[in-house]
Amino acid sequence: MNATQPPGRTDAAQTTASAPTDGSPDGPSHGRTRTFFGQPWPLMNLFSLEMWERFSYYGMQGILAIYMYFAMTKGGLGIDQGVATSVVGAYGGAVYVFCILGALVSDRLIGPQRTLFLSAVLIMIGHISLAVLPGVSGLVAGLLCVAIGSGGLKATAATLVGSLYAIDDPKRDAGFSIYYMGVNIGGLIGPLVAGLLQQSIGFHAGFAAAAIGMAIGLVWYIVTRGSLPKNANHVPDPLPRKQYALWAVIAVVAVLLVVVLVLSGVINPTNLANVMVGISAVAAIVIFAILLTSKKITVTERSRVIAFIPMFIGTTAFFALFQQQFTVLVVYADERLNRSILGWIMPISWPQSFNPFFILVLAPVFAALWTKLGRRQPGTPVKFAMGILLVGLAFLLFVPMAPVASVPVLWVVLIMFVATCGELSISPVGLSLATRLAPTAFPVMMMALYNLAVALGTALSGSLSTFYSVDHEAAYFGITGLVTVAVGIVMLLIAKPVTKGMAGVH
Repeated sequence: MNATQPPGRTDAAQTTASAPTDGSPDGPSHGRTRTFFGQPWPLMNLFSLEMWERFSYYGMQGILAIYMYFAMTKGGLGIDQGVATSVVGAYGGAVYVFCILGALVSDRLIGPQRTLFLSAVLIMIGHISLAVLPGVSGLVAGLLCVAIGSGGLKATAATLVGSLYAIDDPKRDAGFSIYYMGVNIGGLIGPLVAGLLQQSIGFHAGFAAAAIGMAIGLVWYIVTRGSLPKNANHVPDPLPRKQYALWAVIAVVAVLLVVVLVLSGVINPTNLANVMVGISAVAAIVIFAILLTSKKITVTERSRVIAFIPMFIGTTAFFALFQQQFTVLVVYADERLNRSILGWIMPISWPQSFNPFFILVLAPVFAALWTKLGRRQPGTPVKFAMGILLVGLAFLLFVPMAPVASVPVLWVVLIMFVATCGELSISPVGLSLATRLAPTAFPVMMMALYNLAVALGTALSGSLSTFYSVDHEAAYFGITGLVTVAVGIVMLLIAKPVTKGMAGVH
């Protein structure tokens, strides 16, 4: 899910780094041929860690909204339903904002391998907090730790995968494809396990499963991380020691400011998603302004940055709807879906496994289609338009079911099939496009812009969810679907000038 690189439930910059093509720490193996599906053996380490991390992340997220809005008599926290879904959206957006922080820590302080390890530990602590700490305190501590940790892991995991290959290694794309298979396997199984435990035992059992999954991945990573290349600890752009004190003060002031705003009520659960929307939007505007006014970029590079603006807006629109599978779709599965199968009730979180299932099935089909079409395949702006149109259509498919008292599960299967086709039209090209359009002097900033587009869309999914109700669902799905379809049509109409603005990048 939600990735504009080889499809998968993750969004991390694929930093290209020259490294041994056999994945050994010291270079070519000279006869050592231990591989993982024909790829460097260390890929097994990263594949497993990411699979278990996604298992824990999506397992927890699958039951998060209902944990917040279920009554205390059902094991929940009794939070208002609209507030609960808004918080889920804000939390999802925060993960992508923290991804930028994780990238900075990795690139300037401790390197990708150490950042990945510490992030994984923080994620596990967050899931343990949700599993053992009662009430809102456990919720806040857990979500904060998981958000920061997931951001750091997203910023570094794919970077380490890239470090296993030389830039021109023909195995590189296949290696990333295998890696993202692990992502989607974890995303498929996580909601199934956590949801079943939540329904049969309780919420904290579901959160405990997430914690155990992360622990398994972390232990495996610790045992096998010695196989990673030595450059996995390389700090590409070290922060000068004389600046440590300055940035420490800035960090402390930022934390204190957030604490003051929370304690004073300026930031509260009700407006958290809107705050995250504002932060993401302002940050994106600032970065675009820096890029477009910099004297370090050429005329061609400036044209490419301008061409990325509609792609940024399109990415935001797509994820504003697509990420509602963790907000509105949860409520829909709880209140509108007929989850009875021969007298057994399907857990509320299980529909969230439809998307990774379709990713696993359809990704090879899409790859084969684009390969067969070759030079006749649609350009990137057209693929973006297709993805936006499809996710808008997926929302419109909810409308015919508005009069139906109990919606069949197969109808949601159809909706997620259409939405996943939309994801596969955007996900394999979005982040890759950002790397190709990036000015030479600002590669990290373009990655930050992509992550901010996902953050903005995810936070908007939380803000929009507050307008959803069963009584007005036809209007909700109809309006959001039609607006998104309109955005897709506009993207189609401007595809040619956008392609021209990309100046040779397709």
